[in-house]
Amino acid sequence: MSGSALYETFARAPLAFDHGEGTWLVTEKGERYLDFAGGIAVNSLGHGHPHLVAALTEQASKLWHVSNLYEIPGQARLGERLADATFADKVFFTNSGAEALECAIKTARRYQYAKGHPERFHIITFEGAFHGRTLATIAAGGQAKYLEGFGPKAPGFDQVPFGDLDAVKAAITEATAGILIEPVQGEGGIRPASPEFLRALRGLCDEHGLLLIFDEVQCGVGRTGKLFAYEWPGIAPDIMAVAKGIGGGFPLGACLATAEAASGMIAGTHGTTYGGNPLAMAIGNAVLDVVLEEGFLQHVGDVALVFRQGLASLKDRFPDIIEDVRGEGLMLGIKARIPSGELLMAMRDQHILGVLAGDNVIRLLPPLTTTAEEAREGLARIERAAGKLQQENLKKSA
Repeated sequence: MSGSALYETFARAPLAFDHGEGTWLVTEKGERYLDFAGGIAVNSLGHGHPHLVAALTEQASKLWHVSNLYEIPGQARLGERLADATFADKVFFTNSGAEALECAIKTARRYQYAKGHPERFHIITFEGAFHGRTLATIAAGGQAKYLEGFGPKAPGFDQVPFGDLDAVKAAITEATAGILIEPVQGEGGIRPASPEFLRALRGLCDEHGLLLIFDEVQCGVGRTGKLFAYEWPGIAPDIMAVAKGIGGGFPLGACLATAEAASGMIAGTHGTTYGGNPLAMAIGNAVLDVVLEEGFLQHVGDVALVFRQGLASLKDRFPDIIEDVRGEGLMLGIKARIPSGELLMAMRDQHILGVLAGDNVIRLLPPLTTTAEEAREGLARIERAAGKLQQENLKKSA
């Protein structure tokens, strides 16, 4: 065998890390990188958080897996805590965001079926969306680059332009079961939906007997400065998919729903082998311990303000490099005027990590525990990267 034994599905950067310390990643050679990629919004509490390490270590010495054939006390506790902190009454635990979205889609379809409307199975989704890599979720996302080569697109998903209320209204038919949206598109380029648009979607769902589904896999669990982004427009969905930050780096997702929305999901309609296992539940509860502490979300907002203002200043100083700054909380994006990959490489040269997204955007998704000092250090490194690129551009044009 020549080359790697791994599937060639990832275009990996030539970097490998030995360990992490809070907001920092460290290579085997001891080189330190400021991690503003955060595992793509996964490492909500950074690397090696002592409370998460303690929870994982304690549970690992007791019990890892028993399956959902039996009661799992940690699962019941985490479900109750999520319900108490949100709009939801019911929770189904998964291992990933895509699984959480699969559960959300099935919950919406099953609800309409149980209410005597089996013909209602279509979900309205939005251009630029990303909901996962399963056959159903790539159909929901609708992006051609993810659909190509995998046979016919799974039926039942009707895509409309993001933010276009008239298009949503026109897409509603007798076959529509619900509307699925990311309150802030992540993969699509850090594009927040306006509060007015989200409120209008809530109204349309109420008017037509549809379920409103929020994908908060990337923007949830404190990322925007609220526990969940649906709190900003002052409405609540019927169903919500979460993952990434809820596990702090451990594979964990969840589908949350009102009792009414989940009423069709009776015994035998859905299942999971690993979802809700004792190890994952210990971690999820530990993450909530920290995120729900008094003052934690205020800290996120305070650091986000420092970071956002600093990025706005960089945009003004380097208009040939940075076109726009967008996002909410610590889910921020730099829309580059040059190819975004060039800026990302220049940032990496300054030992700061980000993540590419659509619309020529670099996502900045630092741990929620990032300090104001670390935000300023990140800004200094982005400034050096932008300054170097600007100098190179001037030399080329001279």
